[in-house]
Amino acid sequence: MMTPRQRFRETMQFGEPDRVPWLEEGLRDDVLEAWCQQGFPRGGDLAEMYGYDRRERIEPNLDPIDEKSVRVLTRADLPALRRRLDPDHPSRSPEDWAQCVERWRDRDYLLELPVQRGLFRSMGVNAWADLEPVLYLLADDPTLVRDAMDIHAALAASLADRVLREVDVDFVSFSEPIGGNDGPLVSPAMYRQIVLDSYRPIFDVLHRHQVETIVFMTYANARPLLDDVLAAGFNCLWAMETETEAMDYSALRRQYGRSLRLIGGIDLDCLLLNEAAIEREIMSKTPRLLADGGYIPVADGRVRANMPYHNYAHYRHILERVTKNR
Repeated sequence: MMTPRQRFRETMQFGEPDRVPWLEEGLRDDVLEAWCQQGFPRGGDLAEMYGYDRRERIEPNLDPIDEKSVRVLTRADLPALRRRLDPDHPSRSPEDWAQCVERWRDRDYLLELPVQRGLFRSMGVNAWADLEPVLYLLADDPTLVRDAMDIHAALAASLADRVLREVDVDFVSFSEPIGGNDGPLVSPAMYRQIVLDSYRPIFDVLHRHQVETIVFMTYANARPLLDDVLAAGFNCLWAMETETEAMDYSALRRQYGRSLRLIGGIDLDCLLLNEAAIEREIMSKTPRLLADGGYIPVADGRVRANMPYHNYAHYRHILERVTKNR
């Protein structure tokens, strides 16, 4: 039997895993309490019950020193951003870094390295009220936004290099909450010139360390950006809370073939319906993709408290069945 790490790597290489990984979706905080009222055993362990393949994240500190974010609205804000994104500040690595490196050396589970949180998070958008000034700035002074993104990318590249010199990770992820169901909030050209081009130093580091799987984690409908995303060097898509038709994984596989690995693809909202709808959602989408390879099926978002436990259990049962019989 393969380890979770072997399973993931074999899947991402379009190989022959014993089965594809069973990844955890994540739960909103109030889910288990709601499920305990529906028969879920209090204190129960979902990972043990459903055999999740273990995944751990390295958490480099990408935040500005002393603050969660720094708003950049004028060129005068850039020196403060540069100071607060000092890659050599002691807070960038955990105090037990040496012990972590030793623990990860002989692991059999997945290890993820997140390196970027995307355009809007980098520009200090943490709430809806923060978004409008950044959108105006993108229109009025895109060069300033690019300069800010370059500063964030320099930090990310430095930290990634530091990690990858000591740790062999299984995949690197970039988070990109870039729009809604109608599409991204910036044009493909603007995204390419301001965001993807700023990521080049990060990709240089990843390629130098021979990172095989580079994941673009996005939300809703990012379809107009995908040509440029792949051209920049990403080779795996993990789309969440998607606009179902625009981000249909079967259509994406037909368009991009083996140049794009896929994680996700199951509409989370099927868990609001019934067992027949859940089975229909999974069986209509996953068998062909599983046969093609390079695909890990999982629901496209964090499970919510209004989704009944028996629906979740049925979803995991169908997922187990279809992945074992691929």
